Amino acid sequence: MADVITARRTIVLVAMWAAATAASGQDRVVEGADGVVPPPAAGTPAGPSSGYLAAADRPDLTRILPGPPAPGSAGAQADVQLFADTRRLIGTARWQQAQADVSGDLPVRFRDAIGFAIDTGRTPAFARLLARFGADRSAAVGTAKRHWQVPRPFVANDLPICEARTPSLIANGDYPSGHAANGMAFALLLAELLPDRATPLLARGRDYADSRGICGSHSASAIEGGLLAAAAIVAAAHGSAAFRNDMLGARTELEALRSSSQPTVHHKGEDQ
Repeated sequence: MADVITARRTIVLVAMWAAATAASGQDRVVEGADGVVPPPAAGTPAGPSSGYLAAADRPDLTRILPGPPAPGSAGAQADVQLFADTRRLIGTARWQQAQADVSGDLPVRFRDAIGFAIDTGRTPAFARLLARFGADRSAAVGTAKRHWQVPRPFVANDLPICEARTPSLIANGDYPSGHAANGMAFALLLAELLPDRATPLLARGRDYADSRGICGSHSASAIEGGLLAAAAIVAAAHGSAAFRNDMLGARTELEALRSSSQPTVHHKGEDQ
């Protein structure tokens, strides 16, 4: 199936980009969760609406992504088939995971892949990255959604999905998937901050994106588009000096947090 091949190629490209950036030794950082509103950096506008990139510097996803499949094409048929096939997972453990993955609290949803709990109240630079990068990601993905205006896969039927069919969900188009972009961008950036956790983080990023197809909220093509969007937006963010500086601060915070969260090992004969 052409869509499966394309999706696999996308994941390989994203993984290759992550490996290249991690190997470069340059300073990069974490981004991600929607809904996190950390304190603003000194001298920057308050609130998550202030991203790192000017509008002209954001990647134009309408020129980068392949776009949704044409009606009646093999890709469009594969999208329909995925929705039908994944309804068989209703009530299973994987369905329940997809329900939990609706949450945009990525430090919580990626806890096992990260290897330790992240308290954003103790990591202000990291929290700032989540908000500012999130603003750039949301702006880029939102522009692409408005350009293509693709209905979500559940709109034409009454089959169950794993979240509420709200008017806002229906109005927010299918292509590309913002959740998939959010999760993979978070994984890519954390893989740079915690390179020893790159494999579980990137695998979890793909898994989080897959939850959108299992949920029924996104098509396979929209998930593929979200993964590609993540790579494009993360790459563009590295052109910002403010982003690179915040990456340095976040890396220091996460290294300190990880060290403090490790249990102290007492050896025989030591005072306890």
